Formats: sequence, C-alpha cells, structure tokens
Amino acid sequence: MNTINKKSGFLWEEFTWPEIEEYLKTVDTVILPCGAIEQHGPHLPVDVDYYDAKYMAYKVAEACKDPKPLVLPTIPFGVSFHHDDFKGTLSVSNDALSKFVYDLGMSLAKNGVKKIIILNGHGDNAPTLSYAAQMITRDTNIFVCVDTGETSDSVLFKLIDTPNDIHAGELETSTTMAIRPDMVQMDKAVDATLKFGSSYLDFDNDLSVSWYVHTHKISESGVMGDATKGTAEKGEKIWELMIHHMVRFVESIKNTPLKDLYQKRY
Repeated sequence: MNTINKKSGFLWEEFTWPEIEEYLKTVDTVILPCGAIEQHGPHLPVDVDYYDAKYMAYKVAEACKDPKPLVLPTIPFGVSFHHDDFKGTLSVSNDALSKFVYDLGMSLAKNGVKKIIILNGHGDNAPTLSYAAQMITRDTNIFVCVDTGETSDSVLFKLIDTPNDIHAGELETSTTMAIRPDMVQMDKAVDATLKFGSSYLDFDNDLSVSWYVHTHKISESGVMGDATKGTAEKGEKIWELMIHHMVRFVESIKNTPLKDLYQKRY
C-alpha cells in the first residue's frame, strides 16, 4: 500500500488530536476494519482476513470523494475457535470481541463520530459484530452497520466455479495472488470442495440456514473450496468489484444526513 512514509490523509492514527477535531467537522463517517489471524490452508498465510480487511478499507477510502471517511486501525483478531485444531490460529471469544468493539464505538461517539461502518474481513465475526453494533446503537444516537461482503457477494460468486468456496479456496487464493503473489504457495494448494447432505447447508445458497462446525470435521487441510483454481486475474476482478460496490455504499452513507438515513420524507 506504500503508506509507510507517506501520509494518506484519511488514516485515523496519522493525525494529531487537533487535526482529528477539525477533520470531524467535515466528515462524520469512519470505517472500522476487523479481521482474524487463522489458518488458511497449507498455501496461504494466517493473516489473510486481517490483511484483506485492512487493504480493502484503505482502497475504499482512497477511492471515495473528499472529504474521505476516516479509516481506523484494523482489529487483527477475531472469533476463530472453529479453526483451533490448526496451528497458527489465534482466536478471541465472542464476548471479548463484542465488548472491545462496543467500547470502541462508545469512544468514537464521544469523539463526535456519527456513522460507523464495520468492514468485516472474517465471516464468523459477523454475529458478534452485529451484536456490538446493536449495543452501540442502543446506547448512542449514532448509525452503526456491518458489511461482511453483502455489498458484493451476489456478484462475486458468479466469478468463481467452486460451490461452497468459503475459506482459503478459489476466491481467497485468487485475491491473495492478485495483491501478494509472493505469499501464495500454489504448489501446496488443494481441492477441498465441500458437498453437504442438504442444500440448505450450502454456504452459497440464498436459502441456506446459518450453522457452525469445527473446520477439521469437514476439511483435513483447512481449505473449504478449490484453491487450485485460484488465479491472479480472477483476484484482480474480484478486488475491483468489491471496492467498487463498497465505495458506492460508503458514499451513500457518508453523504446522507444522520436524520435521513433511517427514513427519508419527501
């Protein structure tokens, strides 16, 4: 991202307190990326969800019109107990993550932030982050939402061939190859396509129910999908679409007054 020695103009941690005070007079929206450190098969690094959430938030803010939303430091750890049988996974409890995000949200509200967009890079964080968002909304007068790919998933699954490709498979291998090819060991990539006894359990079925399982029960490698089908070309297209759709969403939230977000009267 080439930001080490160059001030971005939208990363929260780069500002002094007077600069943040002034900036929040021009924009009331922040993006909070949240990821995970967990196994991603034998061919991908354990930081995929953390790195991708951080990268996505940066690219989205960069593409937004001025004044850009402020991007908060990325939360690296998530709810990853289901991967605990694979070394390298570092998991926190639902209670710990939800309380952390809640406290952060309350602090942001005190700073004058009116809209928090939680950009979730790890699917199994979703219930916990949604709970935290509910509690922040309950106790403040600000807007909080969670995006776990909802703004682009319906488009993305049309770009890949693998059913139930939800973890370290065709999609994540492709997105990592596109931006960090040196971190992908394609000679170790495996096909671990999942097939369940009921279509209602399929993760990419619009009619499926939410359910949970320890990864080792359905995947020996930790991959859930077909990593061998990953390509940088697919990854570049996936990133382009995810960023495009997320920018449209963030702009719509940023540019709508708080009082009009819930119900617009004409």
